[in-house]
Amino acid sequence: MRVSTAGTTHVVGIGRARVFAPVLRAQSPHLSDLPVAPPFRARTHQEENSHTMSNKNQMNKNQNTKTNQNTNNPNRRPARTGPSGRTHPDRRGREPVPASGLRRFRTTHPVLAALIPVGLVVAAVATMVVVKATGGSPGPAAAASHLTTGNSATSNADTTALPPSVVAALAVPASTLEAVGSSASVVMPSPTGTSAVAKTADGKVQVTYVGAEYCPYCAAERWAMAVALSRFGTLSGLSGTHSSGSDVYPNTQTLSFYGSSYSSPYVDFQPVEEATNQVVNGNYQRLQTPTAAQQALVAKYDTTGSIPFLDIGNKYVVTGASFSPQLLQGLSREQIAAQLQNPSSPVAQAIDGAANTITAAICASDGGQPASVCNTPAIQSLVKKLGA
Repeated sequence: MRVSTAGTTHVVGIGRARVFAPVLRAQSPHLSDLPVAPPFRARTHQEENSHTMSNKNQMNKNQNTKTNQNTNNPNRRPARTGPSGRTHPDRRGREPVPASGLRRFRTTHPVLAALIPVGLVVAAVATMVVVKATGGSPGPAAAASHLTTGNSATSNADTTALPPSVVAALAVPASTLEAVGSSASVVMPSPTGTSAVAKTADGKVQVTYVGAEYCPYCAAERWAMAVALSRFGTLSGLSGTHSSGSDVYPNTQTLSFYGSSYSSPYVDFQPVEEATNQVVNGNYQRLQTPTAAQQALVAKYDTTGSIPFLDIGNKYVVTGASFSPQLLQGLSREQIAAQLQNPSSPVAQAIDGAANTITAAICASDGGQPASVCNTPAIQSLVKKLGA
């Protein structure tokens, strides 16, 4: 505090702070008991230099003391250094932290460090593509089995005679097939790009089937094939069987072409059931062996070796089931056969719909015979979809 007495200004100290106020002592007699500082006087240049050097000496002394303490501390980590060897002190005065391995890698290998994220993205995209191709609920196009056989079977033990009601139901009325038409859940046969149609000497279109009794996708496709073939001729000697109990869609009820015969003025049907549904020594027992010509067809049009395989005059092929066997799970052969007559049932939509696509492929290969089958609106529409 600045106080005036007899025209002289003094500084009054209160604690460590100094309060300056132009108050006359004569006007403030209650301040007379406070200590009065000597008159204020600025330092000379020599005094200011002496004060500055004193402060610097004290700071150097404190820094030397701290350095000695750090040097004598056995637990103190060394200061971090960069490529040039210079230390990098912590900006907040803490112990320097050594550079991490990742930071060193980025410093010494900048190109590789930049490529790593790109590689991770590519791997992630590839994984999603694989998950998309194989995961979830597989569509009919991917529904196929691969043959695994062992020794030949001496007999086909796990088959039964089909009840007459099931055999009769395979001849689905034309009105029902027309009502089903083209089902969105069914995969169409694929054109091979071959213009020449494979026919027998008497002009029949060759239709070759290769499958196995254990295969659940073959179990589903046989129903559609039997319905389609019944429109061009007569199947006899069919037996009842089921797919493997240890495969996907276990015990799918179906029929077997093994030991059957087919008569038709339009189609020459050659079925091959390569294996039973019985496992012996870890493999399904072999039942039939394709001929060299049949093996050549499979090698040409089914490079993955999937079953079922259906070749229609070498002009159209079906590799894998035309619909999912999931639709038949838990149903007996009698129940499946009964639903074939109901065009609004999911079973008829799948089996009769697939039968219509096979029928259209045969009609496109044999010149549209018989006309009573091939000239119906549903079949004509499917023939156009096949590109015939």
